[in-house]
Amino acid sequence: MFKVIIMNKRLKCCFIILVLVLNMVFSKQGFGEETKELKESELSAKSAVLIDGKTGRVLFGKNYNNKMAMASTTKIMTCIVALENASPDEVVEISKRAASMPKVHMNAIKGEKYKIGDLLYAMMLESYNDVAVAVAEGVAGSVEEFVKLMNKKAGEIGAVNTNFVTPNGLDAKGHFSTAYDMALIGAYAIKNQQFLKITNTKSYSFYDCSNKRHIVVNNKDAFLNMSSDAIGIKTGFTGDAGYCFVGAVKSNNRVYVSCVLASGWPPNKTYKWRDTTKLMDYGKNNFDTKKILKNRISFPVNIENGTKKQIIAVAIGPYKALVSKNDTVEAKTEFNYELPIKSGEKIGEVKLYINNQCVKKCKIEAVDSVEKYDFKYCFKKTLDYFIFQ
Repeated sequence: MFKVIIMNKRLKCCFIILVLVLNMVFSKQGFGEETKELKESELSAKSAVLIDGKTGRVLFGKNYNNKMAMASTTKIMTCIVALENASPDEVVEISKRAASMPKVHMNAIKGEKYKIGDLLYAMMLESYNDVAVAVAEGVAGSVEEFVKLMNKKAGEIGAVNTNFVTPNGLDAKGHFSTAYDMALIGAYAIKNQQFLKITNTKSYSFYDCSNKRHIVVNNKDAFLNMSSDAIGIKTGFTGDAGYCFVGAVKSNNRVYVSCVLASGWPPNKTYKWRDTTKLMDYGKNNFDTKKILKNRISFPVNIENGTKKQIIAVAIGPYKALVSKNDTVEAKTEFNYELPIKSGEKIGEVKLYINNQCVKKCKIEAVDSVEKYDFKYCFKKTLDYFIFQ
């Protein structure tokens, strides 16, 4: 089901637009005989979401904007902030505060020194709480300053319903997120190749800087072994949060990111894997990558008060997105310019919507130049006529 909606913010701008998008042909061959539905009641998690890892569009959700504790999935943000703000070779000295963190911990001892790069493996694979604090202090000087970096990054990513208080995710007043925000953070993090390398590592070993202590860490993300296309990301559990997991798969150039929060409490440790598998299966069975906007689509635009009545413009693509056969795709064009217009100048946007959610803004450029037809232009033309005759 497709429709094109044309919006024009300039009352004096008349234009003709050809079919820019909707060159998508859905068939049962692409998605299976019938849409395989997933009901909220089929998930144990109190909050869950599946998003398109490339656009952030919600493909399935259950209470996904509810603010909740998110346990050690917090460490996704800790890791990406550390990777973006410090060198893996920087050395961190374990503080008294870091060494005092409760289980799960590496049993780091005050005064020990480690490379940040090694500690990130320990934090992400084994979810060590003492290591998360050590990383925060090593990168920003203190936990408090590091948390500021975490919250700043959350805002940049678009995780607007998130507030970090700790770098390890232990239950704390004011420390919360949503399933949607954590999925967004996960989608952002997996675009970093070093982050992916860490989270996809099954086992890792390292020494402290004195070479006296040898540490081996093993990845606790069982989802990596459950799905051949899984690429991470992070588990979590606290008494307040329950079992949590942010997961990601890459299948046929499609990227799905899921998050389940409060997916059971002990002894139901496997609920998070079951919920994640259902979400990923729903995505892979019902959505496929389709080209919504071609590479360069040319079309005429009528111009009032210009030296040309019409110019050629081009919408700059291409753009692909995950869609199902039940999705509604819309293209809204908005023009905003002042005469004169130069060739190559931006004169508007094509906004692409899937089910009323804007997923992309594509630039519209003028191919032709056009002057403003006014007294100044007429006077110049008249003067040129008499001079060059």
